[in-house]
Amino acid sequence: MGKPVLKASGYMLCIGCCLGAAVNVAAQTELAPVTVTANKIEQAQETVPASLSVLSGEDLRKGGISDLQNLARATPGFTFQPFGQSGTNLPVVRGLTASPTAFSSSMLMLVDGVPTLMGQGFDHNLLGVERIEILRGPQSTLYGRNAEAGVLSIHTRQPEALPYARIEGGGGSRDERILGVDTSAALLPDMLYAGVSGQWQARDGYIDNDWRGGQADDRERHSARMVLRWTPTLATDVNLRYSRQDYRDGGSQWGPAESSRRQVRSGTSSWNHSSGRSLSLDVLHEFESGLKLRSITARNDFYDRVRQDTDFQPVDRFHVARDYHFNTLSQEFRLEGQWDESQWLLGVYADRDDHDLSYQQKLPGGLSRTDVQLGGNTTALFGQWLMPLAERWTLTLGARVEQDKVHIDPRGAGRQSQAWQRFTPKVSLQYEWQPDAYLYASYAEGFRAGGFNAFSSAANYPGYDPEKVKTYEVGAKGWLDDRRLRYSAALYWMDVRDMQVQQLLQPGVVYITNAASAHSTGMELEAQYLLADNWTLVGSVGLNRTRFERFSDGNNDYQGNRNPYAPDFTGHLSLRYDAPTGWWTQGGVDVVGKTYLDSANQYSRGGYGLINLNAGYDFGQYGISAYVKNAADKRYDAVGYLNGTARVYSPPREIGLRVSYEL
Repeated sequence: MGKPVLKASGYMLCIGCCLGAAVNVAAQTELAPVTVTANKIEQAQETVPASLSVLSGEDLRKGGISDLQNLARATPGFTFQPFGQSGTNLPVVRGLTASPTAFSSSMLMLVDGVPTLMGQGFDHNLLGVERIEILRGPQSTLYGRNAEAGVLSIHTRQPEALPYARIEGGGGSRDERILGVDTSAALLPDMLYAGVSGQWQARDGYIDNDWRGGQADDRERHSARMVLRWTPTLATDVNLRYSRQDYRDGGSQWGPAESSRRQVRSGTSSWNHSSGRSLSLDVLHEFESGLKLRSITARNDFYDRVRQDTDFQPVDRFHVARDYHFNTLSQEFRLEGQWDESQWLLGVYADRDDHDLSYQQKLPGGLSRTDVQLGGNTTALFGQWLMPLAERWTLTLGARVEQDKVHIDPRGAGRQSQAWQRFTPKVSLQYEWQPDAYLYASYAEGFRAGGFNAFSSAANYPGYDPEKVKTYEVGAKGWLDDRRLRYSAALYWMDVRDMQVQQLLQPGVVYITNAASAHSTGMELEAQYLLADNWTLVGSVGLNRTRFERFSDGNNDYQGNRNPYAPDFTGHLSLRYDAPTGWWTQGGVDVVGKTYLDSANQYSRGGYGLINLNAGYDFGQYGISAYVKNAADKRYDAVGYLNGTARVYSPPREIGLRVSYEL
């Protein structure tokens, strides 16, 4: 097992030494400033009074970050549940997460302003990404429901006047094949531009099916994105975007809980034929007075089509099947301006959910099927005011008034509906105690939407209320050493009420209820340091302690237990060298602490550390790079998933090579 790692590692270290000369690159003497839009207005990264991580497209490419799982491990306090199915990711931020049957999320994902409000469809291939912003802490004041613990905002590259094209292909472990294209050009000079990108990726699985032969979890993915940009004047920018992702996979990366070898003996065909589609119109206009008006109209669809064997045996005794269609229409208008030295933002938001859900479960006694329609709508008014109090003091005030309505219409049962109104405030005070150094203190509230238990027909589809969070946070951020060091530190305390947790009503009937409360405390540290010319060190640490303050499930008392899927520790450390002659190399380690899979804290995934190596060489318009992920071949299976019956297998070491051409 050791020889492939040694060969790949040695090969990567030799890439920059053995290839020919490249165009010289000037030595880097300071870190580049970064402008973000985390608060829906343009600000310098260090002036945002919140815990914020930013990664550029270059950071993703040279760090080998090609999916959201790798992205999360590179930032503090952010992980995902070990779900094991493509197209669905359930984020865990500051100890908070959501059940897959809640059809909501603790973190909101935005792709060019288009919201994804649940774990289903929470995915992106990171092709053509210009910048990613990860904002931690409650963000419901600006972003509404399901931003109770943070916001992940992905900004793709916009087409511009100069033509652009990048083609990349490669291969790797388990017969991986990948081909990606990202291109754009002007159709009419200074007025109309178009961009097209797409990616095809396929790879063999790593779970042997000893009964049917082959691997049980092969993966194939197709994705495409198109944008038409119109700039009729210097003050107007209109973007029409369409994107889609299709998955043609085998089964989930599950197996029997007692089997440490990556194998199943399944006679039932398991597959994932899910797909996601998004269409949006983004209009930005700046008036002569300086006011900016922005409108984002979007339709987001995700089709979750899955069949999965759940006992992994030759006879078809237990399996589940889903045929879900999630549809969300959303509209946001916001107006931004300045008054004297203050910046203000005022907006309105509305959306409508229309979800068709069909669920089947095969048991020894027969096949059961549930068909329900879930729907709802949201209307909200929000605003924010950034006001200088004195020469070095800045006060930020924000508020949101939101009404959420949900309903369930099960086949063969009566329609039910509920409605909630929420006032969500935010206040922060920032002090620039010396040039390029800031201290801040903030208070914010957040919430995750309530809903109905769509598959608890025995309990008459009970409803549950929104989960509510109050957070107090203090932090420091800024620059040091002549802008060679950028740092950020945050301490927070969160009070979580009406916590949405899963409970077992009777055998086979699991439902969500507001049965718990919890406290979450933690610290997040990040630093980026230009050690010497062209040497960059990046590190982060996330400490989180989320414990149930109150939670009783029947005769079981879980007070003091950890919230499921919430590790107490996350860490990242990487060192990169960008040579003036065009080659680069990076090594890094990601660490995640022990994670429990249930409220009783009986089943868990052990803590783990992953070593990742990357190296490449850019010469002229061409590039070549190699990578090793999980170089030590570390196992970190989640043992006891599905109430102790299943194991989510962790992926083995991966080695790969990429070649590219960029215009």
